[in-house]
Amino acid sequence: MSWWGKLLGGTFGFMLGGPLGALMGAALGHNFDKGLQMSDGTGGFQRGDQQRVQTAFFTASFSVMGAVCKADGQVSEDEIAIAKQVMGQMQLSPEQKKTAMALFNEGKKNDFPLVDVIQQLKREIGFRPNLQRMFIEIQLYAAYADGVMHKDELRLLRQVCEILRFPQREFQQIDAAIRAQFHHQSSGQAGKPAGMTLKDAYAILNVKDKATDAEIKRAYRRLLSQHHPDKLVSKGLPEEMMKIATDRTHEIRQAYEKIKDKRGF
Repeated sequence: MSWWGKLLGGTFGFMLGGPLGALMGAALGHNFDKGLQMSDGTGGFQRGDQQRVQTAFFTASFSVMGAVCKADGQVSEDEIAIAKQVMGQMQLSPEQKKTAMALFNEGKKNDFPLVDVIQQLKREIGFRPNLQRMFIEIQLYAAYADGVMHKDELRLLRQVCEILRFPQREFQQIDAAIRAQFHHQSSGQAGKPAGMTLKDAYAILNVKDKATDAEIKRAYRRLLSQHHPDKLVSKGLPEEMMKIATDRTHEIRQAYEKIKDKRGF
């Protein structure tokens, strides 16, 4: 049974606990002791189990997304739309969409415990850098939903990275890549994305235009490995989020082909 099936199957109170458990409980309309952790061996999840990690990742992704969108003082229609777009990409069931939006709304609250949520997420996912990277990318998509990264959103995301101990340099690289992706997707005419520019392509691959062909090939292979959907799911990415990883992989391939055609290698 999937993490979602077990969640609805009654093991919820024993699965997570802590602030993430409280958020999921509020989203589902359950009341239970925040301190409950694992249990009786009849279906609860031990820390590090894939399905427990998937539950934590799903809960944190949408609640923190709400906090990111609220960071500049208000949640725009574009930001609400991007949250729904992510849900659409994931092809969530109606019940999952309802839960994801409820988590998003929990994150918008003034008393949202951001630090506690990220600290628990860090404990739950353990040393899974690719999963951390995917979490940061999802939050950056939300931050750029209205076309610009506001200073308060940036400050919040840097705080998230600090708690996760995610390198600031890598955050800056991902930021540049997501910004480039949004640029070429939103700069077309008549609702159609513009063609990817060479500048965008280099940014998406996190390389400079003076990089050697060998450096570009290495960057491409590294990014493909980091975003391989099956590998991410095996590390704890919810199966429903595979489409996000697949779309990101498509962008990486497009960028590589753009540079490859230009250089002729």
